[in-house]
Amino acid sequence: MQNKLEYLLFLLFSAFFRLFGLKKARKFSGFLALLFYYLIPIRKKTVIENLKKAFPDKTAEEIKKTAFATYKSFSIALIEILLMPYLNRKQIEDVLDISEQDKELILSKLSLGKGVILLSAHYGNWEYIAASVSASINEPFYVIVKSQRNPFVNEWMNRARTNWINKIVPLGVSVREIYRQLKEKHIVAMVADQRGPSDGIRVDYFGYKVSVYPGPALLALKTGAPILYGMTVSQKDFKYKVHIEEIDTCNLPDNDEAKIIEISQRHTSVLEKYVRQNPEHWLWMHKRWKY
Repeated sequence: MQNKLEYLLFLLFSAFFRLFGLKKARKFSGFLALLFYYLIPIRKKTVIENLKKAFPDKTAEEIKKTAFATYKSFSIALIEILLMPYLNRKQIEDVLDISEQDKELILSKLSLGKGVILLSAHYGNWEYIAASVSASINEPFYVIVKSQRNPFVNEWMNRARTNWINKIVPLGVSVREIYRQLKEKHIVAMVADQRGPSDGIRVDYFGYKVSVYPGPALLALKTGAPILYGMTVSQKDFKYKVHIEEIDTCNLPDNDEAKIIEISQRHTSVLEKYVRQNPEHWLWMHKRWKY
């Protein structure tokens, strides 16, 4: 019953924002940010603690300002995601500004015949980058996703994600399936900023050792697929500027485990670079430094 009630509320919010259209609906983000930050604080304590840890030189007022901006960014992304199923292909392409150079980078790496590993993060709008960029280059992404707790919301999200040309690969399926998609010269997309297991490999992030998942590095080493990192940076007109860069996999250590750690460090360093530039764009609501 709880799942059905949550799903009904989810649909009501989606229908409400649809009445206004994407451009006007985004204006409700300020109200939602106030709601989530002050009245129904969602992991506010975690956000504050994370920001203090990452930016020890910031004053309390600066931390508070960045924290609220984070909720504003999250609220915009939430509204945009709720409206995803109602956008046509041109609209989903137009929400992101991707340069011809970045498009060519993806396609040139794909032409090597080893597939492409495209990483992103919970930064800006992580759902839009997969939907929009794939439509823009007319190449489907095989998006690795974690199932939502609510099965009804999970099904809704997956329908939205595959509304154009993308395919879904549920997290937890056999690694062989992901490996197969790369061997078939496809683009496999995944977010790569989650906390890894407590006994996982560790890399530097904001001056601390953090656990990360070795999956992207392992896949790259086994298949030879190049790794790209894509980020969406919010602009004043609510569009997103896409930044795509390749993760260098040259000059790696001889030891296999050391190779995995080094590649993982390199893509984590790219994430940190963008988070430092625009900390309000990243989703600080999870305990990235839990252990």
